[in-house]
Amino acid sequence: MTKKNNSVNKLISIMCLLRKKCPWDKKQTLDSLISLTIEEVYELQDSVIKKKYNDIKNELGDILMHIIFYCIICEEEKKFDFSDVVISVINKLVYRHPHVFGDKDFDESEVKKNWELLKIKDGEKSVLSGVPSNLSALIKSFRIQEKVSNVGFEFDNKLDVLSKLKEEIIELEEALKMNNKDNIELELGDVLFSLVNYSRYIKVDPESALQKTNNKFISRFKNMEKDLYKDGLSFEEAKKQDLNNYWEKQKIKK
Repeated sequence: MTKKNNSVNKLISIMCLLRKKCPWDKKQTLDSLISLTIEEVYELQDSVIKKKYNDIKNELGDILMHIIFYCIICEEEKKFDFSDVVISVINKLVYRHPHVFGDKDFDESEVKKNWELLKIKDGEKSVLSGVPSNLSALIKSFRIQEKVSNVGFEFDNKLDVLSKLKEEIIELEEALKMNNKDNIELELGDVLFSLVNYSRYIKVDPESALQKTNNKFISRFKNMEKDLYKDGLSFEEAKKQDLNNYWEKQKIKK
């Protein structure tokens, strides 16, 4: 543990030195870092999905570096430092886990509900106050539904959710018949929202599931392109049925 503590201190020292002497690091601000941090988180997500543990380790290191960088900038502005961040999260974890550090006895659902109620007690105006406005729509939908479910606002079971999804699909079909673009968009949004909710009930992360499907499609399509070009065909020359045949060949490959 001492060795690990020293390694964190060494990283902080290196980051402080870079902040003073590296032209690029010297000019960075909280605003300039944020898009880079988001990119690092997505790279971590990709590594986790692919279960590449060495990459996970490296991406976590990059994120830790960013956390320390933010702390250094904020320390320069006399706001807080890295130790304050650590102390803050320690206090939060102890406070919000009375079933571990206190005399409460909660099951999993009660843990989640207590967590949300404590946040309201601490000053948040709504259960949904903690949902960032700039999250991707897919992740945001999942977090909204997860948070309201923690305080009991949810369907009784996954069959009810599936029934609601089917109901929304019927409403989308009706909107399509009416050919009202605004209404079609709203109804499609309802279908997607219900589908995200269903994914939560069957314990599947919709973002991860969609990423895996994206990766699978990209891999198959690139392989289809190779086969197509190997046979001397181009997309301009190939007929739709040809493309379908090449695609079906990729689906049966492992």
